[in-house]
Amino acid sequence: MEISPPVGDHRRRRPSRLRQKLGRFDVKASPYLYISPFFILFAITGLFPLLYTAYVSVSKWNLLTGRHGSAGFANYVAVLHQPFFWKALRNTVSIFLLSSVPQIILALVIAAVLHANLRARTFWRMGVLVPYVVAPVAVGLIFGQMFADQSGMVNALLTKIGMNPVAWHAQVLPAHLAIATMVNYRWLGYNTLVVLAAMQAIPNDVFEAAIIDGASRVRQFFSVTIPMIRPTLIFVIITSTIGGLQIFDEPTMFDQQNGALTAGGADGQFVTVTMYLYQLGWGSQNNLGRSAAVAWLLFLIILIISLVNYGLTQRIASEGGVSGRRGRRRKKVAA
Repeated sequence: MEISPPVGDHRRRRPSRLRQKLGRFDVKASPYLYISPFFILFAITGLFPLLYTAYVSVSKWNLLTGRHGSAGFANYVAVLHQPFFWKALRNTVSIFLLSSVPQIILALVIAAVLHANLRARTFWRMGVLVPYVVAPVAVGLIFGQMFADQSGMVNALLTKIGMNPVAWHAQVLPAHLAIATMVNYRWLGYNTLVVLAAMQAIPNDVFEAAIIDGASRVRQFFSVTIPMIRPTLIFVIITSTIGGLQIFDEPTMFDQQNGALTAGGADGQFVTVTMYLYQLGWGSQNNLGRSAAVAWLLFLIILIISLVNYGLTQRIASEGGVSGRRGRRRKKVAA
C-alpha cells in the first residue's frame, strides 16, 4: 500500500550548479545587455565613421579614383599651410561669436519673461519654438532675399531712414551679421525653452526668501536665478559652441548668386570650415584625404573647447559644493 506524504510537507530541491551559474551570470550581464543597443549604435554611426575619417586623412584618396597609398601627415601639413583654411576658420569663429553670445543673452531674457506671470503663457512658449521647426533651406532662402544687396528688404528700410545700402554679400562683417541673424532666428527659441525648463525647476522657497530679504526682481535674477541654472547654461554654451563651429546650412543657402551654393562669397567672405571641407572633398579637387584632415582638425578644435568648458564646469561644481557645505555649517551653528 502506497503511503502519500503528509499535507504541507513540500521538499525543495536544491538548484543545480549550472542554474546557479546562469543566475549569477544573468544578474551581472543583464544591465550591460540592456544598455548595449546605445553603444552598438554609437559604434556603428559615431565611432566607426570617426576612425575611418582618421584613416582617410592619412591617405592619398581621390573621390573618383580611390586610394593611392599612404600620405602620413602630409594632408594636415598641406591644409595648415593653406591661407584659405585660416580664412574659413576666422569666418567660422566670427559667425559663432556673433550668433552664440547674443543668442544666449536673449534666451536668458526671454526665458525670464516667459517664466513670469503672463497671460497665455502656453501660447508664447509654443510660439518661440516655431522658428526651430522651419527647415534650414527655407530660412536661408527667406533671409537671403531679405539681405539681398540690390533689392533686399533690409536695404530698403535702411534707405528710407537715410542710410546707405549695405553690401551684405560682398563685405565680411555684414555677411557675418546676416548669417548670425539667421542662426539666432532658428536656435533662439530652442535655447529659450531649455533655460525656461531650468528656471521652472528652481524651488519657490528660494525666491520667497529673497523677497523677504528685500531683493528686487533684477537682484533675484542675477543673484538667485542665474546661479541656480548654471549647469543648464553650461550645457547651452557647449551645444551652441559645437553647433556654431559646425555651421554649414545657413552660409551655404545665403550665397545664391551664379548657382555657386558653396562658394562662400567671391573672395571667401563667409566661407566656413565645413564649407571648405565640402569644397575639398566634393568640389573641383576631389581630394578626400585633405577633406578628412580638415574634418579632424575641426574635431580637435571642438574637443579642446569642450575640455575647457568641462574644466569650467568642474570648477563651478566644486565652488557650489564648498558653498553648500558652508551653508550647511551655518545652519548647524544657527540651530
